[in-house]
Amino acid sequence: MAIGVKATPFTFIVHALGIAGAVMVLVWTIHFRGGLAWEASNKSLIFNIHPVLMLIGLIIIGGEAIVSYKSLPLKKEVKKLIHLVLHAIALVLGIIGIYTAFKYHNESNIANLYSLHSWLGIAIIVLYGIQWVYGFVIFFFPGGSSAVRSESLPWHVLFGLFVYILAVGNAAIGFLEKLTFLENSGLAKYGSEALLVNFTAVLTILYGAFVILSVLALAPPEDDYSYSAL
Repeated sequence: MAIGVKATPFTFIVHALGIAGAVMVLVWTIHFRGGLAWEASNKSLIFNIHPVLMLIGLIIIGGEAIVSYKSLPLKKEVKKLIHLVLHAIALVLGIIGIYTAFKYHNESNIANLYSLHSWLGIAIIVLYGIQWVYGFVIFFFPGGSSAVRSESLPWHVLFGLFVYILAVGNAAIGFLEKLTFLENSGLAKYGSEALLVNFTAVLTILYGAFVILSVLALAPPEDDYSYSAL
């Protein structure tokens, strides 16, 4: 399935929103929340790693991996490798990001896996890993037959978009959850930090929307291997 417009303008918007999102989450965690740390007496600095890695890793780099077939004027095999590597980076950063949430909870004597956000997060990272392994085996090495690849591609794309949409939605839930905790602890509901967190969540949703639009839009004419197979 494809919409009758070119993908290139959408991919430019994806890049711009990705940069903006990365800057916004870093401003929030470093300027407003005090910075990032793997070990610290202030355990909140450990938690701050979580939103940074989840947004920049799983959402932004993962999104760039998805649109790489539509945004890069390169040969099919090169784009396939870039797609694979970017998804691998996103997956690793996502796993580390989830680990930091557990680390923060454990060192702060907070229960784990009590919220919808945490349940979805575990499910998403597992599904993301399965998707990556399947893609590696079928499309990269050792690689399936041409018939298997052809039959698998639409389902690979559809399942990948499903997991990505879940990730974007769960990221928005995560921002809401954390902001609610902060506001219940005294953070001004209409202060600059609250507005920044809300706008970061909105931007995350917009980023995901333009990733999906890029996938559904028409690839460049010279592109001989794209998501238009949907």
